[in-house]
Amino acid sequence: MIIKKFLANTEKDAIEMAKRELGGNAVVMNIKKVHPRGMARLFVRSKVEVTAALEEEVSYSQPKKAEDSAKESSFDVLAGQMPVPPMPKQEDEEQSIQEKLKKLEMLLEQQMMINTNPKELYQDSGTDTPPAPAEEPVKVVPAEDQEDEKTVACKELIHQQLVQNEIEEEIADHIMEEVNRSLPMNASLDQILASVYQKLILMLGQTYLVEKPKKDAGTKFIFFLGSTGVGKTTTIAKIASKLKLNKNAEIALITADTYRIAAVEQLKTYANILSVPLKVIYSPGELSELVEEMQQYEYCLVDTAGRSHKNKEQIEDIRSLIEQIPIADRQIFLVLNAGAKYSDLLEIAEVYAALTDYSIIFTKLDETSAAGAMMNIHVRTKCPLSYVTTGQNVPDDISEVNPQKVAKQLLGGSAKNG
Repeated sequence: MIIKKFLANTEKDAIEMAKRELGGNAVVMNIKKVHPRGMARLFVRSKVEVTAALEEEVSYSQPKKAEDSAKESSFDVLAGQMPVPPMPKQEDEEQSIQEKLKKLEMLLEQQMMINTNPKELYQDSGTDTPPAPAEEPVKVVPAEDQEDEKTVACKELIHQQLVQNEIEEEIADHIMEEVNRSLPMNASLDQILASVYQKLILMLGQTYLVEKPKKDAGTKFIFFLGSTGVGKTTTIAKIASKLKLNKNAEIALITADTYRIAAVEQLKTYANILSVPLKVIYSPGELSELVEEMQQYEYCLVDTAGRSHKNKEQIEDIRSLIEQIPIADRQIFLVLNAGAKYSDLLEIAEVYAALTDYSIIFTKLDETSAAGAMMNIHVRTKCPLSYVTTGQNVPDDISEVNPQKVAKQLLGGSAKNG
């Protein structure tokens, strides 16, 4: 983990400095204004300090197929063509990490008070002294080379908290190993919590949202993939509404979901409300015939039919559809139901990862707590997170994934959405 601070006259300049030195994968940890002291205030303007961090690449032991390796290579090429999204701003600049994680800190302290009380440890044995030593001689380790019980208990409890929030044990182990390498022996509770918190934010990475089309680059075709019933159509309506109402963008809608009449009618209702055109296609080849007509719009949002990830023929239909549009002109989102079983989510994500590069949208977050699954899917697929939805209200119940909130939730804090 590399953490550096950059000082500039404006926030934009400081972030640009961070991107130049650390690269596009850098994550903003904190942004604050630095005011000159004393008489200097009269002559020197305030500056902006940006703290940015860069996560080192980590390989996990999950077996990879040949097509997965090819997919990763193509993603690297594509990433070079995609504009780097602006780095997120930490919402509560004045709120310290200790305050955000106060609940977990209190829990840790209570737990460690119990664990370090020898009378309670040996209460059942009827004695205040520890049991007799084992037959093998105990090795004496110098005090300066070993962690005290409080530090060990703190790290164990944080690890347990991550696993309880459905982080895979292998990933939780890696997080704690990184924390051990980055901190001094017998680090304080605040240091440990802050390090884990920063590590989680770095692992979650940048959120990839709907991209603004490049100047003179033509229409951006945005595809939404996923299984039946995950909420693709409602999610499209929310994003279309945001683009139309907040950015005054010129948009059009296309649906290939002709297997459900209700899906076409639902999208038609939203199109009428937003006063945007809706086209219905019945085969993948029809999309290419609409490309020229769609060039008058900035965005074209494409609703695909819900497909079973276990049906190879249906998955190939999806491939044929998205390949009608060149890579540079398309953006793809995989929509996942946050309430689905994690093993199913992982299988779906891996099937589509072999098909194309994508960003991930989690829906129905109001019906479950999916912070652990979000982290696991992101780590396993290496695909970026984008949006979460938290209800049926259009366009309100959608927001971009907030790494700070997700990290807080994984450490035991409350967070109503991502």
